[in-house]
Amino acid sequence: MKILSSTNCRKGAFTFTEIMVAGTLLMMVLAGLLSAHLFGIRMFEITKAKLGANDEARRAISLMTEEIRTAKLVKIGDGTMDSFSEVDVDTKQEGSAVQIYPTGSTNQFIRYFWDPDTKQLMRTTNGASAVSVVANSITNELIFAAENYQGEVLTNNENNRVIAMTLKFYQIQYPIVRIGPGEYYDYYQLSARITRRALE
Repeated sequence: MKILSSTNCRKGAFTFTEIMVAGTLLMMVLAGLLSAHLFGIRMFEITKAKLGANDEARRAISLMTEEIRTAKLVKIGDGTMDSFSEVDVDTKQEGSAVQIYPTGSTNQFIRYFWDPDTKQLMRTTNGASAVSVVANSITNELIFAAENYQGEVLTNNENNRVIAMTLKFYQIQYPIVRIGPGEYYDYYQLSARITRRALE
């Protein structure tokens, strides 16, 4: 029978310093993995919210897109629920409102306008006593513009112009995610370019 000496037992064991170093390294690796995991979860939540907001915004503006495509006449300017003023000729064709005429009559119209008090894009029709909200949390005032095929803002009412719309959101609605200073994005932007189908 072989008896182990105390020196042989000591050679197979770890020292206290080695255990401390190994434990510290393990803690650092676990902390790094946990931080990366939490960051991934945060990015997933932001991306999921943006995708949800994108879908909702697309659904909201799909009606406007169809109305512009089938319109007989489209005017750009500034407006409220009760009034609309078209941008003058020889002036950049951009503004906070668009008025859409589905027929040849100027008494029938659909108006989309930006409300500076509520920061909302609103929709109303002639004779309506109420408005509906199309989009919330919008920061830019010049939402609509008339452009040529190269994307340059026009100064006249060309028949084949493209109606450009740009919405800059400072907050995503569902779920509420702030994207301004101190967060990952300065703003969230949705752009669309729409042309009328039947040009006259």
